[in-house]
Amino acid sequence: MSDYSPGQRWISDGEAELGLGTILNSDSRSVTVLFGASQETRTYSSRQAPLTRVVFGSGDRIRAAEGWTLTVDDTKEIDGLIVYIGEDEQGELAELPEARLADTMQFDQARDRLLTGQVDRNDWFDLRFRTLHHHHRVEQNPALGLAGPRIDLIPHQLYIADEVSRRHAPRVLLADEVGLGKTIEAGLILHRLLLTGRAERALILVPASLTHQWLVELLRRFALEVSLLDEQQSQAHGDANPFEAGQLILASQDWLFSNPHRQTQAEACDWDLLIVDEAHHLDWSEAQIGPGYACVERLAAGSEGVLLLTATPEQMGVESHFARLRLLDPDRYHSLAAFRAEEAHYVEVAEAIDALQRLPGAEADRERIAAVIDEPDSLALLATLANPEADAEQRDAARDQLRDQLLDRHGTGRVMFRNSRRHVGGFPERHLHVAPLAPPAAYRRVLRKLARDEDYLDELLIETGLDHPDVLIYPDAMYRALTDDPLNEEPWWQIDPRVPWLLERLADDGEDGLAGDKVLVIAHDRETAEGLAEALRVLGGYHAPLFHEGLSLVERDRAAAAFADEEEGCQVLVCSEIGSEGRNFQFCRHLVMFDLPLHPDQLEQRIGRLDRIGQRHAIELHVPVFEASPGEKLLRWYRDGMDAFSTPHGIGSEIFDAFGDALADALLDDEALEEVIAETRALFESRLAERDAGRNRLLEWGACRSERAEAVAKNILELDEDRALPRYLDLALDIFGVDSQELGGDIQHLVAGPQMLDGLPGLAKGEEGFSATFSRSRALARDDVQRLSWEHPLLREMMGRILDGTMGNTALALLEHPTLPAGRVMAELIYRTHCPAPKKLHLNRFLPPTAVRVLLDESGVNLTDKISFTGLSRNVQKVKKAMARDLIRSRLTVLRELLDRGEGEAERELPSIVEAAQFRMREELDGELARLMALARRNPAVRDDELTALRDERAALDAAIEGTRLRLDAVRVIVTVGEETH
Repeated sequence: MSDYSPGQRWISDGEAELGLGTILNSDSRSVTVLFGASQETRTYSSRQAPLTRVVFGSGDRIRAAEGWTLTVDDTKEIDGLIVYIGEDEQGELAELPEARLADTMQFDQARDRLLTGQVDRNDWFDLRFRTLHHHHRVEQNPALGLAGPRIDLIPHQLYIADEVSRRHAPRVLLADEVGLGKTIEAGLILHRLLLTGRAERALILVPASLTHQWLVELLRRFALEVSLLDEQQSQAHGDANPFEAGQLILASQDWLFSNPHRQTQAEACDWDLLIVDEAHHLDWSEAQIGPGYACVERLAAGSEGVLLLTATPEQMGVESHFARLRLLDPDRYHSLAAFRAEEAHYVEVAEAIDALQRLPGAEADRERIAAVIDEPDSLALLATLANPEADAEQRDAARDQLRDQLLDRHGTGRVMFRNSRRHVGGFPERHLHVAPLAPPAAYRRVLRKLARDEDYLDELLIETGLDHPDVLIYPDAMYRALTDDPLNEEPWWQIDPRVPWLLERLADDGEDGLAGDKVLVIAHDRETAEGLAEALRVLGGYHAPLFHEGLSLVERDRAAAAFADEEEGCQVLVCSEIGSEGRNFQFCRHLVMFDLPLHPDQLEQRIGRLDRIGQRHAIELHVPVFEASPGEKLLRWYRDGMDAFSTPHGIGSEIFDAFGDALADALLDDEALEEVIAETRALFESRLAERDAGRNRLLEWGACRSERAEAVAKNILELDEDRALPRYLDLALDIFGVDSQELGGDIQHLVAGPQMLDGLPGLAKGEEGFSATFSRSRALARDDVQRLSWEHPLLREMMGRILDGTMGNTALALLEHPTLPAGRVMAELIYRTHCPAPKKLHLNRFLPPTAVRVLLDESGVNLTDKISFTGLSRNVQKVKKAMARDLIRSRLTVLRELLDRGEGEAERELPSIVEAAQFRMREELDGELARLMALARRNPAVRDDELTALRDERAALDAAIEGTRLRLDAVRVIVTVGEETH
């Protein structure tokens, strides 16, 4: 009873967040405490109250309830209550009774918590120090932000992601060919920008058919949770702006572009990054701007960073390509005529780079290079190359440097990245299997009539309502449209020979059969797809999920998932043309094109669903065609005119523009067809030669610098193979209360334990948790297994809680040592650099929070170099909290002296830390600034605001690093004990 008096100030050991408590009353059985800041009242047993008396000493700064502060110099006691004596903010002598202390005083800092008797477990203190150490190490790894995602380490993707995400407000066009991973590149860039603090809010606009795919990819590969916004979700927010509902917003282009009100709301938000997929669908011409393009143009103008994704940057010609670049930098790309003139210059640069490989050689090669360079550093490199006395090593180094300079200063890779399959390599072969079939009587009757009567085609178009040449190349659609024909009573799939052909192939278990293999079937029309799925069910007993534009996005996702399931999934998926847009079915190698699309780009999109980077099998293309039919003639045009089945070329749109009408007219004329094929072939080969000569060749050379990509991959592997990660995670899981069970195969299952701290990602009490592995390859092979890395949300959350909170910042331990007398006190002080700076500066790459450890004995002798952290931690023993508080209370004077002494010892380390950080910063940014300034003199793709931002960033970083200070982060008191104590 004598321990408590009304008006005394105490804190709760278990609920420090309640703030400072005031004793209301007490008796022999209980004590009642009011915590004024939180308006909570607690009643405890007098004998076992989890309370600690708050007593401040000389030098402590305390705050009065009225808001003024007092620096304590002395104390006196009146009727069991402490009165603090010292100087106020004006230096005047003042007194402050403890009853008038501010209720809101928090004891978050290690010094305050320690001196008020709040101590944590020793293993918490160990985890805090190790967290500081590993955080410091990982934050400085150049691959930070690229190492965590569940991806294969593919060089061109790593290079693009690294190059783009390092820029201030990146604005680029990602234009890799189909299947090379543009979505992964965009995800990597977004992930790194978010992780490093360079971006906080992003808007992602994709076609409606791809919204769920993006949602799943961002979550599964990058552990990014995005908010999928549609009209229903928007209306749920009432009058509030729905685009403010999350940091990462994913929305359908179709929905947003057709809704001016929602566009206004999206434009009212501040976006750090705008991502637009399938950007070639945005309509623009000098005469007219489409609504989608106008919307993106306004959003791009208000967003710092912009990523446009398209596999076909020139699908609709140079004008369309110019329109994309105009969105990225309207000042740079302001004139279509000037852009056309600039395109011609790229041939000279490409020829100069070719000539580099031949030097020292003919004088003409040297002149060809000299014609496109005038910078002193470039001319010096050229002189080295032409110098007959230079050795091979000097020439190779000069050649590589000059090549990189030419690509940087003259290429278009600053704003556009395009990798082609031939440049990347490693893609599977494509095998075309054509199955000639005799047309059924109903189809043959129409074809014969068309051959006899030139006017019948017009009658057929009117009668069926189909377009030309669809009515010719899709005979089943024609059959369905001729509803009045008495001979067309049976469903088309009962008379079409392609159906039994497909059923035979699916059941064939021979060497060339499809039995047991996944098979993707694509047809042009939704009605054809529906009839075909019905035929497979009725005639063959196959359950073939449907994937077409009439289904909701969720229904399409279910169909794709049913097909993808390896163990219980369906053998066949039947798609309409929409199935060729954006979906990834690379686990499958057999594509049946039940018919052929009329446009070469659609043909490539179909094949691109299977032929993607990472595909480990040859692509088998199965095409049934009716002999001597328009469909067979279309196949010949594709195969013989442009090698469309062999590999993507990216010029199909231009060829179709040139010959589409002539082809349609030739589908019923063999002689005319041969002429169209010959002319197509000539233009095809000519365009390939032009592409190889100019900008595309420059883009391919510059879109992946192999040495840089290898360096990024090496840094990622360093983090992948970090042996400290599993050890750290085991310790953290145990302390945070997460149960882990080994499942075998390097996989473990994590689940919330009964004592788990709340709010850990993916873990909630009562739920099943998740399976995870440290292995990149196993995570890639198992969609249901998460990949654990230093960047995983669970690791980031646990480390963040430790670094940002008080967990483990105080501790007391006992140490038994034969040479040390009992009762001696040591203080292990962990100081941490404190350097406030905006997140966007990403200061941590140069100066992450850095720990400075100081170990002092009670006489003030510095033992830091003599006793390591690990060695000490292994030998200390835990002590009960009540005993720890008594020990601290009994040695307050000594502890205050050690805390003051330790600060001076730690300050000696600060200058070297600051100097090293400034050196790293200046070395990187000065080099980058010099490079960009050199680029800007020749390459207008370097924006003025980019140079200004880099200069400002360097100045801000320099000032921030210079202002670095140390603060006490954690302290452990160690008390020596003799053997008799135990």
